Amino acid sequence: MIKRNRPVIGITMGDPAGIGPEIILKSFENQKTANLNIIVIGNYDVLAASYDMLNVKTFKLTRITVPGEYPCTPGELNVLDADQVDVNNLKPGKVQHSAGKAAFKCIKKAIELAVNGEIDAVVTAPVNKEALHLAGYRYPGHTEILAQYTGTRDYAMLLYDKKLSVIHVSTHISLLEAIRGLDRKRIEKVIELADVTMEKICGKKPRIAVAGLNPHAGENGLFGNEEIEIIAPAVRNMSASGIKVEGPVPPDTVFLKAVQGHYDVVTAMYHDQGHIPLKLLGFHSGVNITAGLPIIRTSVDHGTAFEIAWQGKANEASMVEAIKLAAKMAGDEL
Repeated sequence: MIKRNRPVIGITMGDPAGIGPEIILKSFENQKTANLNIIVIGNYDVLAASYDMLNVKTFKLTRITVPGEYPCTPGELNVLDADQVDVNNLKPGKVQHSAGKAAFKCIKKAIELAVNGEIDAVVTAPVNKEALHLAGYRYPGHTEILAQYTGTRDYAMLLYDKKLSVIHVSTHISLLEAIRGLDRKRIEKVIELADVTMEKICGKKPRIAVAGLNPHAGENGLFGNEEIEIIAPAVRNMSASGIKVEGPVPPDTVFLKAVQGHYDVVTAMYHDQGHIPLKLLGFHSGVNITAGLPIIRTSVDHGTAFEIAWQGKANEASMVEAIKLAAKMAGDEL
């Protein structure tokens, strides 16, 4: 492996039928990321086809074959083949077995490289869950794949934006399951993950708010007892451990308070409670972080956008922010 004096960021291609290849190439044209050490873990032919579609002039693609032996040369974007893709038979914007298979192989290869220390952080382009399932990989999404292949039991989805950050107690389960499964120990673990992850980003101990589950955080038991019996005890325990945490805060005001600067991150009880305000404020700039992994992983906070795939219309802003944040967390001074 070549000795490096700056972190190397590995970007997975995502679903090749989606906007992943396009936003990766557009991101490398961005002055904020062009000077970083970046390799794409995907398929050279796919990236080359997208490169031609976009008529890129500012850098060239370089195929690499040996993990770890890659010069990060200015003006060159290195591409490591993780799986074969027949570009001639690729159907842009369509769910297909071959695309789901390629997307999964890219993720698995990136995890392997990160665990072995051959890259310092992983940034993932979006995948299509239906395509993954069609290819036989029945995961709810990236997070669960990363957790399994790194042997991680306790993890959480954290969405970061300069305006608002949220971390989730539960994500890809039904709302009914999320409420039934609310657990004090899980809330405590997510508060701990928020504290550790946000300290790396903020450079100081973060201020954490914990959202209530019910309207007005239960109104002292009038609208539900989950705050009294589950959430408040978890907050007290974690506050006693030295974490700067408050709650339960009524969910209809907690995000406003965070945006106003009272908190660095909000612990949301379920998927949409956290996703809706974050996507309203930072749809193109939000970054998805998997907290609790032994490796650094960030991602765009949007999907494959099949409706505009391979048309040159995709917005790369979230990918740019994901790359920058991964580099920062890996110790790059940017």
